[in-house]
Amino acid sequence: MYSNIAQVLGPRALHDRIYAGDILRFSALAPMRELVSFTRAFLEDAFAPFEPVEIHRHLSHQEQTESFAQCQRAFARSPEVRLLWRNVFEACGLDAQELARDALYLRFQPHQDPGTVVPRARTTATIAFHRDTWGSNLYAQTNWWAPIYDIDEGRTFAIYPSLWDRPVANTSTDFDLSALLERSKSGGRNAVDADAAIPHLTEELEVGDAIPVVIAPGETIAFSSAHAHAGVPNSTGLTRISLETRTLWIDDVRSGRGAPNVDGFARWMSPGMFRRLSDETPLHDILGMNRIELFAGPMPANPACAAQGLHHHR
Repeated sequence: MYSNIAQVLGPRALHDRIYAGDILRFSALAPMRELVSFTRAFLEDAFAPFEPVEIHRHLSHQEQTESFAQCQRAFARSPEVRLLWRNVFEACGLDAQELARDALYLRFQPHQDPGTVVPRARTTATIAFHRDTWGSNLYAQTNWWAPIYDIDEGRTFAIYPSLWDRPVANTSTDFDLSALLERSKSGGRNAVDADAAIPHLTEELEVGDAIPVVIAPGETIAFSSAHAHAGVPNSTGLTRISLETRTLWIDDVRSGRGAPNVDGFARWMSPGMFRRLSDETPLHDILGMNRIELFAGPMPANPACAAQGLHHHR
């Protein structure tokens, strides 16, 4: 599944491979090991005297949602975290002046007994099947993901490589990012359900090659945001804690380079979610755009989209 990267590729080669669907695994990045060590210390301090991966045994569901949200806010705002992530990207050969990144996200996926129903919350939800590009319409977008503690096939997420160039029916046509941001602004971030924050699948899929991502703490993977992926329901007895963010190579956004759009029909694109790595300048200011912009394409070229009912209404 993975292409193991043992040397610096350079930004052009790295992004061309990602836009072609490669999933790159970085196993020897000292800054990522430092970031994992920092995050473990952060979590162990936040949840003391309990082990972070066992925290669901000690907190109610409501207490988990509140505690995780507090941790996520503090983590994303940490100058040390920002510097360590910047070091990770630079170790991959990426120039901070030419790269923009999304928020630095610390994700929790607590254990849940099969069949148990708990209220959905942004901070504890298992994210449903999606392509990130369904919501952002940024096809130069790259996902970065790394575990903080050991994971296995039952405590991770899965990628669907056979769907890389196969359209699937989804709700991106009706996804209104502008309205979503207004709801978030008026009611706070938690006013938006985790599932409502991204378009979702509307067909039954039989996919035999869903691949659970299992890498060691200190490793990271990078893959196109156009890859279909989903959280694996976690009933392993331990909470999964992982890091993620998304990046854009700014020149590629300007020139329209990126992964193919096989089934995305959302009306908006969202450059305002990203900031330049070197100085935190919002990407939409760099590009002379609004925070969100009407999406001008490329639209899906595959005629199978129409056959599956993926109609765009603009």
